[in-house]
Amino acid sequence: MEIVPGIHQVDGVNGNCYVIIGDGLILIDTGLPRNSKKILTYIQDTLKRKPSEIKTIILTHFHIDHIGNVHELKMVSSAKVAIHEADADYIAGRKPHPAPKGGRGMLYRLLGIFFRSSLVEPDIKLKNGDTIAGLTCIHTPGHTPGSICLFDPVSKVLFSGDILRFDGVKIAGAPPQFTLDMGEAQRSIKMIAAHDFDILLSGHGIPLKPSAAEKVRTFAKSLP
Repeated sequence: MEIVPGIHQVDGVNGNCYVIIGDGLILIDTGLPRNSKKILTYIQDTLKRKPSEIKTIILTHFHIDHIGNVHELKMVSSAKVAIHEADADYIAGRKPHPAPKGGRGMLYRLLGIFFRSSLVEPDIKLKNGDTIAGLTCIHTPGHTPGSICLFDPVSKVLFSGDILRFDGVKIAGAPPQFTLDMGEAQRSIKMIAAHDFDILLSGHGIPLKPSAAEKVRTFAKSLP
């Protein structure tokens, strides 16, 4: 579905995947594994574009529900893959993915067996303040070491990954059970709240608009 002119969300990939239309196509996150066909079908049938037009795939962090189809999409498009430098080793296989503790950790490991994603060597290692495809990279560590948000200054859209989400009723932060450092994640939310954006597009949930920054600031004030 088109959220604002030139920005689309691909539904049904178990983790929001966004497509930005420009000279080429920019993808932000890719959902769980086994969903590359849905993304490619949307690009071909809805956007009437070719997979070869995918120029850049930007990953907001290394979790499987965001990187699941990046290998397949890169293979059909030769797109450049970008991720923050602190998360780069996880998608390349040089570091093991940390699992949550307890029962959720066991479930995470089982899902990792069923939803296996091929390793990818990132082409671009992002740092805070970098500009990529017209988007500003904002380092928001906590959920993972290299979690990022991406800000489009033209449309005033903020892609927040998992640091923030909106379910249609309330704003929430990253789920504690899958977050490596909750204190750091909350500091990242307070930092993001100082930015000026009108629309929040998160890794899960639905778009928050309009006046998204004002609503996020109210939420940030409720955090410890």
